Amino acid sequence: MPKNKGKGGKNRKRGKNEAVVGKRELIFKEEGQEYAQVLRMLGNGRCDAMCFDGTKRLCHIRGKMHRKVWIDAGDIILVGLRDYQDHKADIILKYWTYEARLLKAYGELPANTRINVGIAGGFDEEDDGDDDYFEFMNAGTSSAHMNFI
Repeated sequence: MPKNKGKGGKNRKRGKNEAVVGKRELIFKEEGQEYAQVLRMLGNGRCDAMCFDGTKRLCHIRGKMHRKVWIDAGDIILVGLRDYQDHKADIILKYWTYEARLLKAYGELPANTRINVGIAGGFDEEDDGDDDYFEFMNAGTSSAHMNFI
């Protein structure tokens, strides 16, 4: 009996030469498409995304991108809207960080968009980044205060 050598033959081990070299052309939205920011990944090729038209949608990663393009919370994506389901959309493209910054500079994205930041709670949190005061509660005594600068 021959020994098992892994998953598939030599063509699988060679892999596909789909690596993108250099920068790609910036793609803008068209009719029936919208920019969105991923709120959280749900698994099974789905995610929650907040579109910049103000609607929260359940997005599905299309088959061509599945297992090839990794999408994470906070990423800027281009979604294709569905005519028959307004609360669902299909992910067409994931923008790289430099592309998202260019879209923001061109005025395609709102000025308050945070790029390359994982979002856990949503868009309504206003975070200044000036959290330099923490309060800790001890178990047996009153509260102890610590001030970090």
